[in-house]
Amino acid sequence: MEKREIKSILIDYKSPAELDDKLQKLVEEAKKAAETAYAPYSKFNVGAAVLLENGEIIQGNNQENAAYPSGLCAERVAIFYANSKYPNTAIKSIAVTAFTQEGFIKEPIPPCGSCLQVMLESENRHNNNIQVILYAENKLTIADSISQFLPFNFNKEMLK
Repeated sequence: MEKREIKSILIDYKSPAELDDKLQKLVEEAKKAAETAYAPYSKFNVGAAVLLENGEIIQGNNQENAAYPSGLCAERVAIFYANSKYPNTAIKSIAVTAFTQEGFIKEPIPPCGSCLQVMLESENRHNNNIQVILYAENKLTIADSISQFLPFNFNKEMLK
């Protein structure tokens, strides 16, 4: 038997003020997107904003449906829209945040597994890492790549 260790490196910041201007705008756009999410069932409004290589910021938010599997997460809404509008432009960063019925989340939330897989595909599609920023009231957590959340991942090479 051989034991392997897989490590992830995440960096925590106390507030958006510690980020550069572009990333501050990105997290604020994610927060705005969360405020307009359609989440009548879970009451968990998630917002995402992606920063593209061309400087554009694209927002997305969760869209629920009474037939739960028919809804879509904020991260995938933003990524799919960005890839649809700018198919040859890589995503540099994605910011994700949320509101509950009690208000702005206190601690960062990670994307779900399905969203991570879609983000990984975007990284592979454009051969670049996507910086992930998880934004909450008490801190921001940043990873330099999706692989920090999904180190043992499924990819197109496995389909051969």
